[in-house]
Amino acid sequence: MNRFEFGVYVHWPYCAAKCPYCDFNSHVRREIPEAAWLDAIGKELAFAATELIPPHAVVSSVFFGGGTPSLMNAGTVGGVMESISRNWTLLPDAEITLEANPSSAEAGRFRGYRAAGVNRLSLGVQSLDDTALRFLGRLHDSADAKRAIVFAVDTFERVSIDLIYGRPDQTVAEWGAELTEAISLGTEHISLYQLTIEDGTPFSARFRAGILTPLSEQPAAELYEYTQETVNRAGLPAYEISNHARAGGECRHNLLYWRYGNYLGVGPGAHGRIVREGAPLATTTERNPERWLSRVAANESGFDPFLPLTPAEAAREHLLMALRLSEGIDHREFHARWSHQLSEQSLCMLEEAQLIARDEIRTRVTPKGRLVLNAVIAALLDGE
Repeated sequence: MNRFEFGVYVHWPYCAAKCPYCDFNSHVRREIPEAAWLDAIGKELAFAATELIPPHAVVSSVFFGGGTPSLMNAGTVGGVMESISRNWTLLPDAEITLEANPSSAEAGRFRGYRAAGVNRLSLGVQSLDDTALRFLGRLHDSADAKRAIVFAVDTFERVSIDLIYGRPDQTVAEWGAELTEAISLGTEHISLYQLTIEDGTPFSARFRAGILTPLSEQPAAELYEYTQETVNRAGLPAYEISNHARAGGECRHNLLYWRYGNYLGVGPGAHGRIVREGAPLATTTERNPERWLSRVAANESGFDPFLPLTPAEAAREHLLMALRLSEGIDHREFHARWSHQLSEQSLCMLEEAQLIARDEIRTRVTPKGRLVLNAVIAALLDGE
């Protein structure tokens, strides 16, 4: 019997405050129903073990995302891990990541997470500049961020930090000082995101009102190119469009997404992709935390009806994800998996424009192509 391996994404939907740039499924609640959430997660995992994923399966990674998972008690994290282990086999070297905010960082709390099984912490630092942190609506300052990183590095085997750049009027010199300081803090992984204005967020309302002016295209491109040069010199090359790591420091759970591996999503608004015997299945859950809790109480899970995907639909998703990776896509494996070929005409056009590079095994987006990644992917999809 072939081993069925997958990752588990656990969504904690609660935050202490909603950041003005954030369009994630996160909610501010005066009182967080932590015990009820844990009970519901356990039921949803058990439902998945009965209806979706075979009992002989093994879990290679767990990712607690949000929201702000570092608001939960360590005992709650441990309870989720027990539920996962009760239903499937957790690999001894499984990567267990928890997202944390510096505003909820305490040495004792971090030690509790480590004891509960977390071996990788992802810190939402977002900036090391106090003015920028206020603009981004964060509850911590730069001193809190640095203190949290020290706690994390002392406690966990692996640590990642997130930063947002490309803020209005940000210069290369300003970003260079901030990025250099962040690199000096010694984490193995850094996620670097250019600020985007997402629909339905306070930043979007400010933009429409003319109060917020995003960085224009040319300065944004200069910041991106500077960023890539700086992290490459520091030994933190991009392995994905926004993610940089030292050798061996890549986030294994996120690589499941980008390589179109199997992952189960539980909790309010979580998504999943499970491919069994070549048949891909998309899963989603109720987004609203209160309605999700009610649905789990009534039905043992908050899952929406499972959605079968055609091989063509799965191939498109796979391509969208894999071309974000520096390693690109193995076109032989891609064809064998989905019986799907990319348009040779589109590939040649993009290659001539130096937006992609190909060899006998892989197709990769070039550094030039990453600046216009969406256009590259659109050209490949439209040319099918």
